[in-house]
Amino acid sequence: MSQLNETHDPGLKSWVASANVPNNGFPIQNLPFGVFREKGGNGAFRVGVAIGDKVLDMAALAALQPWQGLAADALQACTGSTLNALMALGTAHWSALRRELSRALREGAALQNRLEPLLLDRAAVEHDVPALIGDYTDFYISVHHATAVGRQFRPDNPLLPNYKWVPIGYHGRASTIGVSGQHFHRPVGQTRPAAEGDAPGFGPCARLDYELELGIFVGPGNAQGQRIGIEAAESHIFGLCILNDWSARDLQAWEYQPLGPFLAKNFASTISPWVVTLEALAPFREPFRRAEGEPQPLPYLSCDANSKAGAVSVELEVLLTTEQSRSQGAEPARLSRSNFRDAYWSMAQLLAHHTVNGCRMQPGDLLGTGTLSGPQEDEAGSLMELTLSGKNPITLPWGEERSFLHDHDEVILRAHCSKPGYPVISLGECTGIVLPALPV
Repeated sequence: MSQLNETHDPGLKSWVASANVPNNGFPIQNLPFGVFREKGGNGAFRVGVAIGDKVLDMAALAALQPWQGLAADALQACTGSTLNALMALGTAHWSALRRELSRALREGAALQNRLEPLLLDRAAVEHDVPALIGDYTDFYISVHHATAVGRQFRPDNPLLPNYKWVPIGYHGRASTIGVSGQHFHRPVGQTRPAAEGDAPGFGPCARLDYELELGIFVGPGNAQGQRIGIEAAESHIFGLCILNDWSARDLQAWEYQPLGPFLAKNFASTISPWVVTLEALAPFREPFRRAEGEPQPLPYLSCDANSKAGAVSVELEVLLTTEQSRSQGAEPARLSRSNFRDAYWSMAQLLAHHTVNGCRMQPGDLLGTGTLSGPQEDEAGSLMELTLSGKNPITLPWGEERSFLHDHDEVILRAHCSKPGYPVISLGECTGIVLPALPV
């Protein structure tokens, strides 16, 4: 588990002036990783680090050979078009690189004159998915979400008996995970028949929803047949991004039994471009404890470090724009807010459970948290919860109503960490726009 060190000093300032602007989200204490290229270009993407409103070109920095040892090895791993090589190295390399980057970007740094030409405006670049994602697993770790959804179908018994004992998840697909700004066509598929014995319907999804999640990028991984114990689990986690795991609720209702969602989930997922390392999130750790009377995790899902600081306070919000609101220049409407710390299972527990039977994890694999809802009604992380499956439509500030998403709607997910006396650490923004369904 990451410890506080010199890179977390709240008094640090950067010679990159925009990094010192209050609440900019990308101060020198953050230093998230992503991949980028100049907008409109057709060259290969390359690794960058965000600092203020700039991006530091890591391949160009590597050409200067500024460091030795672990930091030099980690910097060399940043010369490709994805973060996989860096993710594979592990915590010692990640920490060494972060330390040297922090020192080089601080006010008064000897390397300032050499690094200044390597900065680009973040507004002038475009992004790709930051890693080659070999496998994707989506979990279901918000007990508040699980209860709210379960109550709609099983009012007297919303949670199934296994929920509080085992982290629930399913193996998804990685091929349609896109980066923020993703545009995708409304999915099509089969829907429940109007009456028993009738043929199912087929056509565009009518109940399209978003899901407010975080994505967890795996680092070094493990060999097949070997477990990652909970004590070591966080050393196998590179960092977090924002994730929108779009869901076609009407398709899902017809297809999910007996094996779970299929076409309801395989058309698109969207992630934010920047991956914030676990080390950057160390100041926002909190105890991970179950409420009195709740079943305690089995021994393979419990350790002292996880109990003392296994939770992370990440503040989340969902906003919506529509074709009408954008034409009027209206501000996005905030739909909800919630916090990652309210999850029922921790990051370490997810990875420990995923590998307890020897499942192989590889650098760049992605774990989704599942919808992160809070205990209050206005902390719901999906429209299915907010509107009670469409029964109570939301009225937007400019007069439109929504039960589920319409064509040309844009969903904006944001996440950040904050506490008194410390700079705000942003995970950036994750946006996506729904296009009309392709003809069928």
